[in-house]
Amino acid sequence: MLIDPYGRKVKSIRISLTTKCNLKCFYCHNEGQEYSHEEMTPNEIGYILKIASSLGIKSVKFTGGEPLLRNDIVEIVEIASKYMEDVSITTNGTLLAPIAKKLKEAGLNRINISMDTIDRGKYKEITGYDLLENVINGIKKSIKAGLNPVKVNIVALFPLNETMETVKFVWKLNAIPQIIEPINFENSIDEIEDYIASKAIKIRERHMHRRKIYTLLFNGEEKDVEIVRPMHNSAFCSACTRIRLTSDGKLKPCLMHNDGLVDIITPIRNGAKEEEIVELFKKAVRNRRPYWR
Repeated sequence: MLIDPYGRKVKSIRISLTTKCNLKCFYCHNEGQEYSHEEMTPNEIGYILKIASSLGIKSVKFTGGEPLLRNDIVEIVEIASKYMEDVSITTNGTLLAPIAKKLKEAGLNRINISMDTIDRGKYKEITGYDLLENVINGIKKSIKAGLNPVKVNIVALFPLNETMETVKFVWKLNAIPQIIEPINFENSIDEIEDYIASKAIKIRERHMHRRKIYTLLFNGEEKDVEIVRPMHNSAFCSACTRIRLTSDGKLKPCLMHNDGLVDIITPIRNGAKEEEIVELFKKAVRNRRPYWR
Protein backbone atom coordinates (compact mmCIF):
# COMPACT_ATOMS: atom_id res chain seq x y z
CA MET A 1 0.00 0.00 0.00
CA LEU A 2 1.27 3.46 -0.92
CA ILE A 3 0.77 6.11 1.77
CA ASP A 4 1.94 9.70 1.29
CA PRO A 5 3.62 11.86 3.99
CA TYR A 6 0.19 13.18 5.04
CA GLY A 7 -1.35 9.79 5.72
CA ARG A 8 -3.39 9.54 2.51
CA LYS A 9 -3.55 6.09 0.92
CA VAL A 10 -3.10 6.00 -2.85
CA LYS A 11 -5.79 3.69 -4.22
CA SER A 12 -6.27 4.82 -7.81
CA ILE A 13 -4.36 6.08 -10.81
CA ARG A 14 -5.51 8.51 -13.48
CA ILE A 15 -3.71 8.01 -16.79
CA SER A 16 -3.67 10.53 -19.62
CA LEU A 17 -3.45 8.51 -22.83
CA THR A 18 -2.84 11.49 -25.12
CA THR A 19 -2.72 15.27 -25.07
CA LYS A 20 -4.50 15.40 -28.44
CA CYS A 21 -8.17 16.38 -28.61
CA ASN A 22 -10.70 16.78 -31.40
CA LEU A 23 -12.47 19.66 -29.61
CA LYS A 24 -11.30 23.13 -28.56
CA CYS A 25 -13.12 23.79 -25.27
CA PHE A 26 -11.98 27.17 -23.99
CA TYR A 27 -11.89 26.13 -20.32
CA CYS A 28 -9.95 22.86 -20.68
CA HIS A 29 -6.93 22.36 -18.38
CA ASN A 30 -5.82 19.14 -20.18
CA GLU A 31 -5.19 17.34 -16.87
CA GLY A 32 -2.57 19.98 -16.07
CA GLN A 33 -0.24 18.56 -18.74
CA GLU A 34 1.56 20.47 -21.46
CA TYR A 35 1.22 19.19 -25.03
CA SER A 36 3.37 16.16 -25.83
CA HIS A 37 3.71 14.04 -28.98
CA GLU A 38 4.99 11.09 -27.00
CA GLU A 39 2.57 8.38 -25.88
CA MET A 40 2.88 5.05 -24.11
CA THR A 41 2.08 1.75 -25.81
CA PRO A 42 -0.67 -0.57 -24.53
CA ASN A 43 1.93 -3.02 -23.22
CA GLU A 44 3.80 -0.26 -21.39
CA ILE A 45 0.56 0.89 -19.79
CA GLY A 46 -0.22 -2.71 -18.82
CA TYR A 47 3.19 -3.16 -17.22
CA ILE A 48 2.77 0.04 -15.21
CA LEU A 49 -0.69 -1.07 -14.06
CA LYS A 50 0.67 -4.48 -13.07
CA ILE A 51 3.17 -2.76 -10.76
CA ALA A 52 0.53 -0.32 -9.52
CA SER A 53 -1.74 -3.25 -8.65
CA SER A 54 1.02 -4.86 -6.60
CA LEU A 55 1.19 -1.61 -4.61
CA GLY A 56 -2.52 -1.62 -3.75
CA ILE A 57 -3.87 0.51 -6.60
CA LYS A 58 -7.05 -1.14 -7.86
CA SER A 59 -8.74 1.57 -9.94
CA VAL A 60 -7.71 3.32 -13.15
CA LYS A 61 -9.34 6.16 -15.06
CA PHE A 62 -8.18 6.95 -18.59
CA THR A 63 -8.29 10.59 -19.66
CA GLY A 64 -6.71 12.88 -22.25
CA GLY A 65 -6.82 15.05 -24.21
CA GLU A 66 -9.43 12.80 -25.72
CA PRO A 67 -8.61 9.14 -24.94
CA LEU A 68 -10.87 7.78 -27.68
CA LEU A 69 -8.55 9.32 -30.28
CA ARG A 70 -6.27 6.37 -29.49
CA ASN A 71 -7.09 3.73 -32.09
CA ASP A 72 -5.87 1.12 -29.60
CA ILE A 73 -8.20 2.26 -26.79
CA VAL A 74 -10.13 -1.05 -26.71
CA GLU A 75 -6.85 -2.97 -26.38
CA ILE A 76 -5.70 -0.64 -23.60
CA VAL A 77 -8.94 -1.20 -21.67
CA GLU A 78 -8.68 -4.97 -22.14
CA ILE A 79 -5.12 -5.02 -20.78
CA ALA A 80 -6.02 -2.71 -17.89
CA SER A 81 -8.91 -4.94 -16.83
CA LYS A 82 -6.44 -7.76 -16.12
CA TYR A 83 -4.87 -5.77 -13.29
CA MET A 84 -7.52 -3.30 -12.12
CA GLU A 85 -10.81 -4.00 -10.37
CA ASP A 86 -12.33 -0.78 -11.72
CA VAL A 87 -11.63 0.66 -15.19
CA SER A 88 -13.22 3.92 -16.31
CA ILE A 89 -12.83 6.59 -18.97
CA THR A 90 -13.51 10.32 -19.13
CA THR A 91 -14.37 11.37 -22.69
CA ASN A 92 -16.03 14.16 -24.65
CA GLY A 93 -18.25 11.46 -26.15
CA THR A 94 -18.00 12.54 -29.77
CA LEU A 95 -16.32 9.28 -30.85
CA LEU A 96 -18.00 7.00 -28.35
CA ALA A 97 -21.13 5.57 -29.97
CA PRO A 98 -19.44 3.16 -32.44
CA ILE A 99 -17.19 1.59 -29.78
CA ALA A 100 -19.25 1.76 -26.55
CA LYS A 101 -20.18 -1.92 -26.75
CA LYS A 102 -16.59 -2.96 -27.57
CA LEU A 103 -15.28 -0.99 -24.59
CA LYS A 104 -17.77 -2.71 -22.28
CA GLU A 105 -16.81 -6.14 -23.63
CA ALA A 106 -13.12 -5.28 -23.16
CA GLY A 107 -13.69 -4.65 -19.45
CA LEU A 108 -14.71 -1.00 -19.09
CA ASN A 109 -16.88 -0.63 -15.99
CA ARG A 110 -18.10 2.96 -16.16
CA ILE A 111 -17.73 6.19 -18.08
CA ASN A 112 -17.88 9.96 -17.67
CA ILE A 113 -19.04 11.98 -20.69
CA SER A 114 -18.75 15.75 -21.01
CA MET A 115 -21.84 17.69 -22.15
CA ASP A 116 -22.18 21.22 -20.79
CA THR A 117 -25.33 22.18 -22.71
CA ILE A 118 -28.10 20.71 -24.84
CA ASP A 119 -28.21 23.84 -26.99
CA ARG A 120 -26.57 22.94 -30.29
CA GLY A 121 -25.37 26.48 -31.01
CA LYS A 122 -23.88 26.97 -27.57
CA TYR A 123 -22.22 23.56 -27.70
CA LYS A 124 -20.49 24.63 -30.90
CA GLU A 125 -19.43 27.92 -29.28
CA ILE A 126 -17.85 26.04 -26.35
CA THR A 127 -16.16 23.25 -28.31
CA GLY A 128 -15.65 24.74 -31.76
CA TYR A 129 -17.56 21.90 -33.43
CA ASP A 130 -21.17 20.95 -34.18
CA LEU A 131 -21.01 17.49 -32.60
CA LEU A 132 -23.68 17.56 -29.88
CA GLU A 133 -25.72 14.79 -31.52
CA ASN A 134 -22.65 12.53 -31.48
CA VAL A 135 -22.35 13.05 -27.73
CA ILE A 136 -26.01 12.33 -27.06
CA ASN A 137 -25.79 9.17 -29.16
CA GLY A 138 -22.66 8.17 -27.25
CA ILE A 139 -24.52 8.48 -23.94
CA LYS A 140 -27.38 6.35 -25.25
CA LYS A 141 -25.05 3.66 -26.63
CA SER A 142 -23.09 3.53 -23.36
CA ILE A 143 -26.25 2.93 -21.35
CA LYS A 144 -27.42 0.30 -23.85
CA ALA A 145 -24.02 -1.43 -23.63
CA GLY A 146 -24.46 -1.82 -19.87
CA LEU A 147 -21.85 0.63 -18.60
CA ASN A 148 -22.83 1.59 -15.06
CA PRO A 149 -22.87 4.28 -14.07
CA VAL A 150 -22.86 6.60 -17.05
CA LYS A 151 -22.16 10.05 -15.63
CA VAL A 152 -22.47 13.26 -17.61
CA ASN A 153 -20.14 16.08 -16.63
CA ILE A 154 -21.77 19.51 -16.88
CA VAL A 155 -19.40 22.42 -16.33
CA ALA A 156 -21.63 25.19 -14.92
CA LEU A 157 -21.06 27.84 -17.57
CA PHE A 158 -24.68 28.97 -17.82
CA PRO A 159 -27.38 30.34 -15.49
CA LEU A 160 -29.51 28.14 -13.24
CA ASN A 161 -32.38 27.57 -15.68
CA GLU A 162 -30.13 26.46 -18.54
CA THR A 163 -28.06 24.20 -16.32
CA MET A 164 -31.18 22.54 -14.94
CA GLU A 165 -32.52 21.94 -18.45
CA THR A 166 -29.35 19.99 -19.20
CA VAL A 167 -29.69 18.09 -15.91
CA LYS A 168 -33.28 17.11 -16.74
CA PHE A 169 -32.27 16.00 -20.23
CA VAL A 170 -29.57 13.76 -18.73
CA TRP A 171 -32.12 12.30 -16.32
CA LYS A 172 -34.39 11.47 -19.28
CA LEU A 173 -31.52 9.50 -20.78
CA ASN A 174 -31.18 7.57 -17.47
CA ALA A 175 -27.67 8.88 -16.89
CA ILE A 176 -26.36 10.71 -13.81
CA PRO A 177 -25.50 14.41 -14.11
CA GLN A 178 -22.48 15.88 -12.35
CA ILE A 179 -22.43 19.67 -12.11
CA ILE A 180 -18.84 20.86 -12.01
CA GLU A 181 -17.62 24.21 -10.77
CA PRO A 182 -15.47 25.88 -13.45
CA ILE A 183 -11.75 26.16 -12.76
CA ASN A 184 -10.28 29.67 -12.65
CA PHE A 185 -13.58 31.35 -13.51
CA GLU A 186 -15.69 33.71 -11.44
CA ASN A 187 -18.75 31.54 -12.03
CA SER A 188 -20.00 30.11 -8.75
CA ILE A 189 -22.36 27.18 -8.49
CA ASP A 190 -23.76 28.40 -5.16
CA GLU A 191 -27.09 29.44 -6.70
CA ILE A 192 -27.41 26.15 -8.55
CA GLU A 193 -26.55 24.07 -5.48
CA ASP A 194 -28.89 26.10 -3.25
CA TYR A 195 -31.74 25.50 -5.69
CA ILE A 196 -31.02 21.77 -5.94
CA ALA A 197 -30.71 21.47 -2.15
CA SER A 198 -34.09 23.17 -1.72
CA LYS A 199 -35.72 20.58 -3.99
CA ALA A 200 -33.87 17.52 -2.70
CA ILE A 201 -35.65 14.72 -0.86
CA LYS A 202 -32.32 13.12 0.13
CA ILE A 203 -28.78 14.41 0.51
CA ARG A 204 -25.77 12.18 0.96
CA GLU A 205 -22.04 12.62 0.81
CA ARG A 206 -19.45 10.61 -1.08
CA HIS A 207 -16.52 9.86 1.16
CA MET A 208 -14.22 10.41 -1.80
CA HIS A 209 -13.64 14.19 -1.95
CA ARG A 210 -16.75 14.74 0.24
CA ARG A 211 -18.92 15.43 -2.79
CA LYS A 212 -22.63 15.89 -2.19
CA ILE A 213 -25.22 13.84 -4.05
CA TYR A 214 -28.75 15.22 -4.11
CA THR A 215 -31.80 13.09 -4.87
CA LEU A 216 -34.74 14.89 -6.45
CA LEU A 217 -38.11 13.73 -7.72
CA PHE A 218 -38.40 13.96 -11.50
CA ASN A 219 -41.48 12.66 -13.32
CA GLY A 220 -42.33 10.59 -10.25
CA GLU A 221 -38.89 8.93 -10.04
CA GLU A 222 -35.93 9.53 -7.76
CA LYS A 223 -32.99 10.96 -9.69
CA ASP A 224 -29.49 11.86 -8.48
CA VAL A 225 -27.35 14.86 -9.29
CA GLU A 226 -23.82 15.30 -7.97
CA ILE A 227 -22.11 18.61 -7.19
CA VAL A 228 -18.36 18.76 -7.79
CA ARG A 229 -16.30 21.61 -6.34
CA PRO A 230 -12.76 20.43 -7.03
CA MET A 231 -10.70 23.57 -6.70
CA HIS A 232 -10.08 25.90 -3.75
CA ASN A 233 -11.56 23.10 -1.66
CA SER A 234 -9.44 21.63 1.11
CA ALA A 235 -11.70 18.58 1.24
CA PHE A 236 -10.79 17.78 -2.37
CA CYS A 237 -7.12 17.49 -1.43
CA SER A 238 -7.48 16.05 2.05
CA ALA A 239 -9.40 13.04 0.71
CA CYS A 240 -7.40 12.62 -2.52
CA THR A 241 -6.42 8.99 -3.12
CA ARG A 242 -5.21 9.41 -6.71
CA ILE A 243 -1.90 9.65 -8.42
CA ARG A 244 -1.64 10.65 -12.06
CA LEU A 245 0.42 9.48 -15.01
CA THR A 246 1.03 11.78 -17.96
CA SER A 247 0.73 10.56 -21.54
CA ASP A 248 4.52 10.67 -21.88
CA GLY A 249 5.05 8.44 -18.85
CA LYS A 250 5.66 10.71 -15.88
CA LEU A 251 4.03 10.15 -12.49
CA LYS A 252 2.35 13.39 -11.45
CA PRO A 253 1.66 13.71 -7.72
CA CYS A 254 -0.83 16.61 -8.06
CA LEU A 255 -3.19 17.58 -10.88
CA MET A 256 -2.42 21.30 -10.73
CA HIS A 257 1.35 21.13 -10.25
CA ASN A 258 4.01 20.27 -12.81
CA ASP A 259 6.84 20.06 -10.31
CA GLY A 260 7.69 16.81 -8.56
CA LEU A 261 7.14 14.74 -11.72
CA VAL A 262 8.80 11.32 -11.74
CA ASP A 263 9.71 9.80 -15.11
CA ILE A 264 9.00 6.07 -15.11
CA ILE A 265 8.70 5.33 -18.83
CA THR A 266 12.36 6.09 -19.63
CA PRO A 267 13.67 3.62 -17.01
CA ILE A 268 11.14 1.02 -18.22
CA ARG A 269 12.31 1.44 -21.81
CA ASN A 270 15.90 1.19 -20.63
CA GLY A 271 15.24 -2.16 -18.98
CA ALA A 272 14.88 -1.14 -15.32
CA LYS A 273 13.91 -3.91 -12.91
CA GLU A 274 10.44 -4.00 -11.41
CA GLU A 275 11.81 -3.09 -7.97
CA GLU A 276 13.27 0.10 -9.43
CA ILE A 277 9.88 1.13 -10.83
CA VAL A 278 8.30 0.40 -7.45
CA GLU A 279 10.79 2.81 -5.87
CA LEU A 280 9.87 5.47 -8.44
CA PHE A 281 6.19 5.07 -7.49
CA LYS A 282 7.16 5.57 -3.85
CA LYS A 283 9.20 8.65 -4.75
CA ALA A 284 6.24 10.19 -6.59
CA VAL A 285 3.95 9.55 -3.62
CA ARG A 286 6.47 11.25 -1.32
CA ASN A 287 6.21 14.32 -3.59
CA ARG A 288 2.47 14.75 -2.96
CA ARG A 289 1.39 18.01 -1.33
CA PRO A 290 -1.05 18.46 1.57
CA TYR A 291 -3.39 20.67 -0.47
CA TRP A 292 -3.61 22.65 -3.71
CA ARG A 293 -2.35 26.23 -3.64
